[in-house]
Amino acid sequence: QVQLMESGGGLVQPGGSLRLSCAASGSIFPILSMGWYRQAPGKQRELVAGITSGGSTNYADSVKGRFTISRDNAKNTVDLQMISLKPEDTAVYYCNLRRRTNPGGSNNYWGQGTQVTVSS
Repeated sequence: QVQLMESGGGLVQPGGSLRLSCAASGSIFPILSMGWYRQAPGKQRELVAGITSGGSTNYADSVKGRFTISRDNAKNTVDLQMISLKPEDTAVYYCNLRRRTNPGGSNNYWGQGTQVTVSS
């Protein structure tokens, strides 16, 4: 069993900042990567930022320079620091964990989602 607990969503004004956190528990090892996805109304779920167990990061072009993903392997947590937020960042944000399976495959696990609303 894998459980992902998200926190930090809310309402913020354009130009503001928000920090999302995700704590993983259960049978989570070996972790291949963790990340954040988002889904806005009328749009498909998209990758926002990801980080591998080795520390490599990847960002959507729309958030580069504004969002920063980080992890704490000892605590099994991953955070997303968001600055200079725009209305188009409004979405439900989901924490994702990818765990390696045998042989050479992986399983994805998802949090319940947390709403981020950027509006004046």
